[in-house]
Amino acid sequence: MMWARLLVGVGGSGLGLRASRDGFLRVVGAGCAGKRQASSADADLKKTPLFDFHREQGGKMVGFAGWSMPVQYKDSHIVSHMHTREHCSIFDVSHMLQTKVHGKDRVKFMESLVVADIAELKDNQGTLSLFTTEKGGIIDDLIVTKTDQGYLYVVSNAGCADKDSAHMKARLAEFKAAGFDVDLEFLDEALIALQGPSMSQVLQEGLKEDLSKLTFMTSTLATVFGIPGCRVTRCGYTGEDGVEVSVPQSSVVELTEKLLANGEVKLAGLGARDSLRLEAGLCLYGNDIDETTTPVEGTLVWTIGKRRRQAKDFPGADIIVPQIKAKTARKRVGLVSTGPPVRQHTPILGPDGKVIGEVTSGCPSPCLKKNIAMGYVDATFAKHGTAIQVEVRKKAVPATVSKMPFVPTNYYFG
Repeated sequence: MMWARLLVGVGGSGLGLRASRDGFLRVVGAGCAGKRQASSADADLKKTPLFDFHREQGGKMVGFAGWSMPVQYKDSHIVSHMHTREHCSIFDVSHMLQTKVHGKDRVKFMESLVVADIAELKDNQGTLSLFTTEKGGIIDDLIVTKTDQGYLYVVSNAGCADKDSAHMKARLAEFKAAGFDVDLEFLDEALIALQGPSMSQVLQEGLKEDLSKLTFMTSTLATVFGIPGCRVTRCGYTGEDGVEVSVPQSSVVELTEKLLANGEVKLAGLGARDSLRLEAGLCLYGNDIDETTTPVEGTLVWTIGKRRRQAKDFPGADIIVPQIKAKTARKRVGLVSTGPPVRQHTPILGPDGKVIGEVTSGCPSPCLKKNIAMGYVDATFAKHGTAIQVEVRKKAVPATVSKMPFVPTNYYFG
């Protein structure tokens, strides 16, 4: 999710979380998961291969996108956030949907669904892209990697897994009926993210390959700390240098333990993941983008390949492409404020006090010690530095439109 993975993160309602007075996420009714009785709702939640491990490590488990996931561990959310910025952390992202697209027509198939130029990708190079509707809305965001093993490797959001798989299957049926050679394989591999400035130092100890040759948004198959068949992709959802490692379920605990043996590494949960991605200016599907927003409104035009714009051959192109030149009535922007924290659905006001938009994500920034947020405003107020207001607890609080990312990103380009 979210650069990069616009993935579904922590936010919205019904996740077992809420903002406390300081604006940070807190677990609601969920102490140490191992010490409380499971409710009927808990019993319906899916579990990643690391579920028992999370509880053994003191993970506070909450329901998220139909899965039981750790929101934090023994360290506070802020400590975990800062550890990721200064060292590195492991995030369990096994709930994400991983798919392989096989067949000689796999690129044509994928380009019939997304806005990216998949054909131009080099072997083992990936790109962020978007599933779009015929009306120009965003069904989901995803990363598509063109591997040198003869398939496309696709990772999309947990919260959209059922919708995404149904969408791909429906298009698959159309392609097969038309005589094209393409097949889908939905994977049951585990997926963990190792994120932070010391990631390469930690991971290199378990790799024969030279990690310095694996640049941002590239991928390789490797044996990692003695575990064969792992796909290592240099990407992530924190703004830091990092990788996501797809690993057989039977070996994910072993790999996680070997990584944690290095003092640089700690476990991190959904709470830190959300504040990290917001500092990095990354969207959260369902909050900041959805089927009611177009890539142009969401300032995601860069995800649309130039060839695809010219050909207008992706879903919703007749609506999206004209918007690129004509602009849109609203635009996603960053906001910075002081005082009380700004949360989702906070009204954004113009200088005259009239509503000009709404916050879609917000939290206090552990790094900047200011409130940061993103949301949609009337395009006339979208310029960097514009003074606006946010309505918090029925009071107008001064705020400023800001460029994103709020905290500089540290992706590795070689």
